[in-house]
Order: sequence, then structure tokens, then C-alpha cells
Amino acid sequence: MNGVTRARMDSVKFTRRKIKAGQKLYCEGERFHYVHAVRSGTLKSSLTGSGGREQVSGFHLAGELVGLDGVANGQYRSTTMALEDTELCDIAYVHLFELAVGDKGMQHVISRLMCREILRKHTLMMVLGTMSAEERLAAFLIDLSQRYGARGYSRQEFHLRMSRAEIASYLGIELETVSRAFSTFRQQRFLDVKARHIRNLHLEGLSRRFEVRLC
Repeated sequence: MNGVTRARMDSVKFTRRKIKAGQKLYCEGERFHYVHAVRSGTLKSSLTGSGGREQVSGFHLAGELVGLDGVANGQYRSTTMALEDTELCDIAYVHLFELAVGDKGMQHVISRLMCREILRKHTLMMVLGTMSAEERLAAFLIDLSQRYGARGYSRQEFHLRMSRAEIASYLGIELETVSRAFSTFRQQRFLDVKARHIRNLHLEGLSRRFEVRLC
């Protein structure tokens, strides 16, 4: 990133706000105006399936952007809500777009952020299409661990802000299957788990056992 691009990034105007656990950030079908940077907390995105059933489509941590699914047609494609008290920076997309005009460095930064989200969606499609239930849960835990690690937190110990039912929905498996897989992982000493708290996550062991790549 060159000096001009960095200066433009520093000039991005945003509004900082907080939302409570259970509060919606935006709903599926709403007009898209803002990209949201997560400063702290955790959110989940979900789609409404047939019969009004919720399908969890993603979890968002501090340091990540939310709302990029609205760029394509001007409407948010999902409903996103806070899983815990969360602080956000709301960035007007039109302002971000104006800053990028004529600045290839800025365009690269924005494109990279969008490509990261596309890659995450493609990875999820692979997980749902080719992996067993235990492989899906292993991939989910390793991905979450790596995302926490990238933010300076422990990769071996963390608290799951999402419920097992939400994990099951995200991975496309039954709740009972998720519970059994956690029990199996504990018995095989890949992790210690109590309620939602994960300890002693054996990343290398999970990776070797289920052939999930570590970054």
C-alpha cells in the first residue's frame, strides 16, 4: 500500500456504534448503503429458506467486514445479527467507492477484501459438498482457530459465541450430529470442551486425522 492509498484509507469517514446481543444489524432485502467493520464482538449472517427456516451462512469476528453481499444488486442478501454485544464502524459504500476512483492501490485493497469473502463462501461450498459431518466440524474449528490467531488471540483456547444449533445450521448437519462429533473429538483428545468453551485444541491432530489444511 503506497502513501497516497494509506492516506485515503485514513480519510475514510465512518460512524462508530454498538449493538446488543440479539440485535439485528440489517435484514435480508434491505437497501444496501454501508459496509460494516467489526471492531469487537461476533455476528452471524443467515438466509431465510423455504417455510421461513433459518440457514446460517456465516460468522463474523473482530477485524472483518460485514455487508459486502449487498454490493451486487444494492440489497443485503442476508440478515445479520449480533451474537454478543458488538461494536462496529459503519462506512458509506459510496464514499469508499469515490475514494477508490483513480487509486489502483485503494481498488486493490477493496478487491482483496471482497475476494476474501468469496473464497470463504467457496470453501463452505466444498465443506458442505464433500466432507463428512466430523470433517465439517473439524474444518470449522480449525478455521475459527486460525481467525482468532490472526487477531492475536489463542488458537488453542477460545469461547464459542455461537450455539451448537447455529453451528449445525452453518455446516448443514443435525444438532445431534454436532454434539456426537464434539464428544468424539473429546474422547480422541483433540480438544477439551465444556459448554461453549474450547480448550487444548489439537490443531495438528485434527488436521492430520481429517486432512484439513492448516494455514
